[in-house]
Amino acid sequence: MFDRLDEATLRYRELEELIGSPEIAATPARLVEVAQELASLREVVEAYGRYKDLGARLEANQAVLTDPDPEMRELAYAEDKELRAAIESCTRELKVLLTPRDPNDTKNIVLEVRAGTGGDEAALFAGELFRMYCRFAEGKRWRVELLSLAETDGGGAREAIALISGREVYRHLKHESGVHRVQRVPVTESQGRVHTSTVTVAVLPEAEDVDIQIDEVRDLRIDVYRSSGPGGQSVNTTDSAVRITHLPTGLVVTCQDEKSQHKNRSKALKILRTRLYDAEQARLNAARADARRGQIGTGDRSERIRTYNFPQNRVTDHRIGLTLHKLEAVVNGDLDELIEQLTVAAQAEALGGGGEDGDRA
Repeated sequence: MFDRLDEATLRYRELEELIGSPEIAATPARLVEVAQELASLREVVEAYGRYKDLGARLEANQAVLTDPDPEMRELAYAEDKELRAAIESCTRELKVLLTPRDPNDTKNIVLEVRAGTGGDEAALFAGELFRMYCRFAEGKRWRVELLSLAETDGGGAREAIALISGREVYRHLKHESGVHRVQRVPVTESQGRVHTSTVTVAVLPEAEDVDIQIDEVRDLRIDVYRSSGPGGQSVNTTDSAVRITHLPTGLVVTCQDEKSQHKNRSKALKILRTRLYDAEQARLNAARADARRGQIGTGDRSERIRTYNFPQNRVTDHRIGLTLHKLEAVVNGDLDELIEQLTVAAQAEALGGGGEDGDRA
């Protein structure tokens, strides 16, 4: 472990020098790459620095343990106990930080929220969940770009898709994929009965050009048609909506939110590329999915991962058995505690499961 920590520290120092060089500054893509690697190592290097500082303090304290003054010895024994506990805690932190990371952790994401079973109530909650993630992103100073929105008459959303960009977005939100269940009394319920509805959430790492290669001539069929629904004066008067069919897989993506056909085409391609990338990742990870099942969740879209119970002010994540009695705060974007606990569970599994699953921490 300590050899790896020394290597990480050395690499961090090299990157600090490299990021200030004129050659790197003149190449924006390379500058971003170096900055991301530097950021990914910073937490490890800082924790290792704390570990070494604690070790030095523990060693210096040993001499005081034999001091002839009993009061000094008593203070030294108390400090010895505290330092050893702090070193043990720091060691656990370092082991977690050294756990191989998911290569997608630094990626932006495409967030897809869709109403499931439950009719209008499901659509209403889909809209609320989408706003929950947008508020969480706002708190993290991430950028949210709406890619597609299919609203209902009652103010809900049949489907909402957005690109969320920022630092390590996928690492924070990757465990949100799955079926979210809501239990509450709908506003239209006259007898006060609690109804159960579901919403599906997909968190897909944004695909880059190097990830998925698409031959737009041979692989795609692109149809244009007139938009429908809200959207301004140009709706139903110009062929601005775009439908893209990926012929090798049959995957279809439509986009009609923009008045410009070019912008709709660009957004549709972004969604298509991301969905293809997610499908390829799912195929590659299929062999490891069984080992994770029942521990921290598989990310399968049909799996119920969380329940939001409004009458009891309760949010329960079924994968880790965590219940929080602060539902209003959660739906207003306070997801940090949930995400932290899910991340800890994933890291613990990776540490216990060995190398094959380690890259999914």
